[in-house]
Amino acid sequence: MVDLVQTATQGSTAMAPSVYDYVHDLEFNDLSPEAVVMAKRLVLDLYGVALGGAQTEMSRIIRDHAAGHFGGRHARMLLDGRRVSAAGAALAGGITIDALDGHDGQKLTKGHVGCGVFPSVLALMEAQACDDPREMLTALVAGYEIGTRAGIALHRTASDYHTSGAWIALACAALGARALGLTRTQTREAIGIAEYHGPRSQMMRCIDHPTMVKDGSGWGAMAGVSAAYLAADGFTGAPAITVDSADVADIWGDLGARHYVFEQYIKLYPVCRWAQPPLQAVLGLRQAHGLVSADVGYIEVTTFHQSVRLATRLPKTTEEAQYSTAYPTAVAMVHGRVGAQEVSQAAFGDAEVQRLAAGMIFAEDEDYNAAFPAHRFAHVTLVLRDGTRLTSERTEALGDPEAPLSAAVMGYKFHGLADQIIGRQRARDAVDIIADLDAEEGSMADLNRILYMP
Repeated sequence: MVDLVQTATQGSTAMAPSVYDYVHDLEFNDLSPEAVVMAKRLVLDLYGVALGGAQTEMSRIIRDHAAGHFGGRHARMLLDGRRVSAAGAALAGGITIDALDGHDGQKLTKGHVGCGVFPSVLALMEAQACDDPREMLTALVAGYEIGTRAGIALHRTASDYHTSGAWIALACAALGARALGLTRTQTREAIGIAEYHGPRSQMMRCIDHPTMVKDGSGWGAMAGVSAAYLAADGFTGAPAITVDSADVADIWGDLGARHYVFEQYIKLYPVCRWAQPPLQAVLGLRQAHGLVSADVGYIEVTTFHQSVRLATRLPKTTEEAQYSTAYPTAVAMVHGRVGAQEVSQAAFGDAEVQRLAAGMIFAEDEDYNAAFPAHRFAHVTLVLRDGTRLTSERTEALGDPEAPLSAAVMGYKFHGLADQIIGRQRARDAVDIIADLDAEEGSMADLNRILYMP
């Protein structure tokens, strides 16, 4: 058995299981009550973000693409219902969630795991006719543990900063091996195939030039699921150097002792995490001083380098709006909120937002640069029209694992996304269904009903 009773502890003297044993041996009863609660929170959050993402052109294009080019009837596409191959469902689901940058992430990977793992687990369960929601929660936890470690290992061993799809691929291959009942040897081949074929795409390219390629999450999910099926057919690809190399052994050595599922942040706003500290600082000053945007002449933002690199000021697409620091910070000052509607094209013509975004002044702070990625700091100064300068405290985004969002705030986020799309009652039903996923003798029927409804 794999011990997940204790949360986020280090220094255990017990020998950790290999990733190949871990992914096959982990059972629902190994999960602590806290891990089960966290898994259900992640499911609710990912479903809410998927609802928002499904409204985008990016999601529509990828779902039509999967329907046309990933033929098969093994699995349904998230929030669509059309049947495609398991790899196609993973691709479409991962990109649909990633289409709205409001999903969970992890500091040390500088990226995300759940947006690719969640739809891959669902696709694999459908393809293998698995109806057990407890297995879904167990596989999800395993995916976070494997994917997060793979991401940390990749950052250590590669000089370039790669998108999340690169390590999502390894997690999804491992979960595919679990779902298909592969041998340990086949599982090693699957993870090696996924590492080799996973999208090691350049993240900062998309930061500098935001487009629909975004974080590579869906492509990584597709590569990982495909890798498992390839390994089942005898295709080889081992070893995965980010798993088997001696110089990353310590990262995998605490598997089962340190629990990365508890080290995920939850975003409150659907924009890049790097943009959220100044956004949060502006909201704090706005509320504390009872200000409206007309009071403000311009905004000064002091933050870390990567946040400054989110340089789009006047977005023309939702991708540019989500990968911007100036735009959502200006939106926060004007409207006192930043939600899915505010990063849609319908909102881009707001003259007051344009004024503040265009006039925003940025500076880097060397201490903030040194603290990244473990901490993402910013402070802002509102320069009022009468010359008064109001400066915030050093600010981090809400929802970090050290100070997690409350259940009430997560509910507020979910209903803010879901109610306008599926209605208040259906959103409440979804909350109840997800809360009950760990019930004994449960089935996936109720969850599938909400997940696959177009």
